Amino acid sequence: MMKIMYIPIDERPCNTTYVDMIAATNPEIQLVMPPQNILGYKKKPANRVEIWNWIQQELPNTNALILSIEMFIYGGLIPSRLHSMSEEEASLWINRIVQIHENYPDLPIYASNVIMRTPKYSSDDEEPDYYADWGREIFLRAYLMDKKTRVNLTEEEENLLKDLVKKIPEQFIEDYERRRHFNLEINKKIIELVADGVIHFLAIPQDDSAEFGYTAMDQKVVISKREDLRLYKKIHMYPGADEVGATLLARAYNELKQQKPKIFPIWSSTLGPQLIPLYEDRPFYESLKAHILAAGCQLTLDAKDADIILAYNTPGRVMQESWDQKKKDVTYTSFRNLLTFVNQINDFVRMGKHVIVADSAYANGGDRELITLLDEEGVLDQLLSYKGWNTNCNTLGTTISQGVIGLNGDEEKIKYNLIYHLLDDYFYQAEIRMEMVDEFLPKYNLNYFDLKDKADIVNRERDKRLFQRFNNIIKHSFTDIKIKELKTFAPWNRMFEVGIHLTLEKF
Repeated sequence: MMKIMYIPIDERPCNTTYVDMIAATNPEIQLVMPPQNILGYKKKPANRVEIWNWIQQELPNTNALILSIEMFIYGGLIPSRLHSMSEEEASLWINRIVQIHENYPDLPIYASNVIMRTPKYSSDDEEPDYYADWGREIFLRAYLMDKKTRVNLTEEEENLLKDLVKKIPEQFIEDYERRRHFNLEINKKIIELVADGVIHFLAIPQDDSAEFGYTAMDQKVVISKREDLRLYKKIHMYPGADEVGATLLARAYNELKQQKPKIFPIWSSTLGPQLIPLYEDRPFYESLKAHILAAGCQLTLDAKDADIILAYNTPGRVMQESWDQKKKDVTYTSFRNLLTFVNQINDFVRMGKHVIVADSAYANGGDRELITLLDEEGVLDQLLSYKGWNTNCNTLGTTISQGVIGLNGDEEKIKYNLIYHLLDDYFYQAEIRMEMVDEFLPKYNLNYFDLKDKADIVNRERDKRLFQRFNNIIKHSFTDIKIKELKTFAPWNRMFEVGIHLTLEKF
């Protein structure tokens, strides 16, 4: 058995539970993770000293270390956007990574380090307090400044930029830019650790990318640093963030096994490979290639040669949010053919191929038509993986990881994962989430970002809806399994994500 230590980017289920469930499908893997109670809570940083002590205890006999720089240095993803850390303190934690390598030189360290994002909207839910009032303006100011430098502005844009420069309080710009500069210096130092052989592999996922602005400017600096040090193979950059732990798990496993599984993609639409999904900066096909490489796999154009068939559900021409499916764009029908797509999936399953699904036709949730058709074919429970959550690359990275780790894995745990993600990715994210925001939360004066002291009431209502919806929609799959217990919780006391405690039993 291989022992893999995992330090997640934050404590939410998508970064802990998802990865743990993937690892659990493979009896060869022992995934060890710090106790949940020391991983922090949203804006409250993790107890880094306790995490360091835990790492020291667990390092003996560890075969690979997956390390989030955000968690290890800042105490989590959100704290990395809010801190007031000194250079001396940061150096202490960077030196501890070096110390791990010096004490365990044969231990491969698989690290992730995001480039700090700049949301396009005004909200302080995951950003500094002033972002509630000035977030959109802070984003636009940097966007226009960068665009002016690179491609020039229209007269209207010039006037808007001048107005923004005058209007935004200077102390907010100074605070925001100081932290961005600090974090960028950390990005560069982590790259140097790769060059020094301390870090074996580095993933730099790009969270909420935009063509221009702060994040784009920082990306250019990081790319230049990688190119100067000729670290193309050891440092990969691509859209994503919350899937990175799963991606690195797949890469670590593949390298420990000295294998490169071959992945053959099939597409639900003709234009799908060339479309650019919401919240990302490049076509679906480019992200596909990047994530396959990052996971330690290889793309193949020969289905017979493939270890894994990746069924990629993409939009026809226009991409919408998952909760808009009742008023979906006509090109979801006219520019793709799901009957053909599902027939292909069915054929591959019947041939004995391992099929994984990346359900990315909509942003932030799965596709009801696809799930219904897969269920009608009786093939939904024959998949190796189904994922359809948040952004395209969140979905893509986790489903590839499940495909890799679950090859010849535990069938019952694979089916558990399928049911969990159908409940979470489709039934909650695409249907129930916004239904409850519109119909249920107003009764208690709650909102999307704050459940106040009523989380228990929200959870019970969500439990009931999830249970009923699953039993009403899934008619021809998992016929020998029933949900014995289903209880949800709100990890950050909001509606965006859900945690699920799920118990299944066989008939």
